[in-house]
Amino acid sequence: MIVARLWFLTVTLIALAQLRAMGQAPASPKVDPGRVNIKAVPVSSRIVAVTVYSDTALITREVDVPANKGLMELEVGALPAQVVGASLYSESGEAVRVLATRFRTRQSEADVRKEVREIEEQRKKLKATGSRFASELKALEGNVAFLAKLEGFATANVTGATEKGKLDSEQVITLGKFVMDGRATKALEITTLQEKIQDNTDQLGFLQRRLDEAGSNTVRIERDAVMVVEKLKDGPAKVRLSYLVGQAGWRPQYRLRVGTKALEPSQLEYLASVNQQTGEDWGSIQLTLSNAQPMLNASPPELKALALSIVPRTATGAPLPPPRVPGQQGAQAFNFAMPGSGYNALPNPAGLTNSMEINGAARQLRFQAQKEMNSRSTKDSSEIFNYAGALEQADELVLADEFKRRAGEPITVAPREVEGPSLTYPLKGAFSLTSRSDEQVLEIARLELPGELFFKAVPVLTPHVYRQARFVNKTRMVLLPGEASMYFGGDFVGKHNLPLVAMGEQFTVGLGAEPQLQVARKLVDKTKAMQGGNQVLKYEYRILVSSYRSDKVKLQVWDRLPMTEGEAVGVTPGKIVPELSQDPFYVREERPRNLLRWDLEVNPDANGEKAMTISYDFRIELDKQMTIGTFSTR
Repeated sequence: MIVARLWFLTVTLIALAQLRAMGQAPASPKVDPGRVNIKAVPVSSRIVAVTVYSDTALITREVDVPANKGLMELEVGALPAQVVGASLYSESGEAVRVLATRFRTRQSEADVRKEVREIEEQRKKLKATGSRFASELKALEGNVAFLAKLEGFATANVTGATEKGKLDSEQVITLGKFVMDGRATKALEITTLQEKIQDNTDQLGFLQRRLDEAGSNTVRIERDAVMVVEKLKDGPAKVRLSYLVGQAGWRPQYRLRVGTKALEPSQLEYLASVNQQTGEDWGSIQLTLSNAQPMLNASPPELKALALSIVPRTATGAPLPPPRVPGQQGAQAFNFAMPGSGYNALPNPAGLTNSMEINGAARQLRFQAQKEMNSRSTKDSSEIFNYAGALEQADELVLADEFKRRAGEPITVAPREVEGPSLTYPLKGAFSLTSRSDEQVLEIARLELPGELFFKAVPVLTPHVYRQARFVNKTRMVLLPGEASMYFGGDFVGKHNLPLVAMGEQFTVGLGAEPQLQVARKLVDKTKAMQGGNQVLKYEYRILVSSYRSDKVKLQVWDRLPMTEGEAVGVTPGKIVPELSQDPFYVREERPRNLLRWDLEVNPDANGEKAMTISYDFRIELDKQMTIGTFSTR
């Protein structure tokens, strides 16, 4: 009876507890997207788009999301070793919200690179084959040793039987034939096996060299992207994952084909030489090329104050070296520092060779700062940006007086190199690029350019006459600086470095030497006279232009007169026939530097007595106590 009452009371208490629980709504747990207590689900993905920059590439993967709805953690594995972990970001898809994206590394038993794993598997098989060959060779050598013992045994028995008069010649011949045949067979087998062993060793050596090319350090770290997503409804869905990788880049190349006929349009092939050694293949992707730096940081660098300290000079005027700063070399006259900066002080511009070195160093620093910014190292990138800016300011403040100026003109620093516009080229169609050591060439565009063919001769430097073509970029594309392979009438004539060409800008290219045109420069006369207290030197030159072509051509002929500064020496041009060029750019920029240019039209077959003649003279006047020293070009 007591037991029954206790059982009834227990059941009643349990029922009341359940009823109380049913009357209360369960509390909603707060979700921390960065710490979801859900097992990560490996999902498949594929690369759909790549933007290749000068030394990096932005990879975009399309990630498959499981069909069920709810909160889940997705694991995208096998990211390449060159991935910049801090650059990962995700884009939500339809009915999917991405709450968090993080980068994860973990140890692996084998090298995670696909090409390395394949090489290691081949090496493993070759080593096993080599071990088998070694065992077979050892067995063959043992058989040869046994034949040698059998031969010794047979020799001893034949000697004993002969002494006792019991020699059986047939048995001796049979045994001898067996030993000789066995020795020949085993020798052939040993030779064949040794050749196989050598071939196996050569293959192992080749695979080792391939491993060395892939990188001496074994990569046993697997890199994953882990995304926390919230699926709002059932059904298949996708999200996008993007990240930067190194060991990728591109540079522009050109092929310019110029026809031999005057009205024939020239064809410019705008190419891209792509370096793809990221460790993952790009198959059937949308490819974009860009000369910009990837901007993955939304905030500008913080500007720091620029402090200036003065370092005393020695008695001779040379600057004393400042306190030693890590990474700096040479004496410094000024020590520019940024308060609170980890770099402490700048290399003094006066200790560098020239302003161009400073601007080059600043340009490299800005490039490095942008890479740090893309890696989310905001503090480091801000420090380097400030360092580069202080270098350029130090150039303005310290080196400006090194540049000569004319009377009444302000002092100016050396012009800084203009990097040009940031351009992006989305390529049409799908591209596939495997990860490999050699560069892969793609075509960006094929352009037709109307041009004007002319010729240029500089007889003071070379007796050859060169073809040149003048073009105007009437396309809708800016041409980036790059090396061009030049073709004239289907023949390869050499290389040319194409500069940055804006839309609508004119540019000139070289097309190799023209053997049917010849120039010869000769000093005709030289006289010396005294005039007052000065000596006057007079020179007369003649240039002969010969044409063996069957058509009329335009020819530029260049020469020069000495150029002096100051009033100690005077250079005066005399009679010049024919007249110099009236091209506005030449008159403004080149003529003041005593460079001479003639724009000629050379008739067909103008050679021998019909050759065109250019003549000019000039005089140099200087004090009779002085003499001409050295000549230099600048």
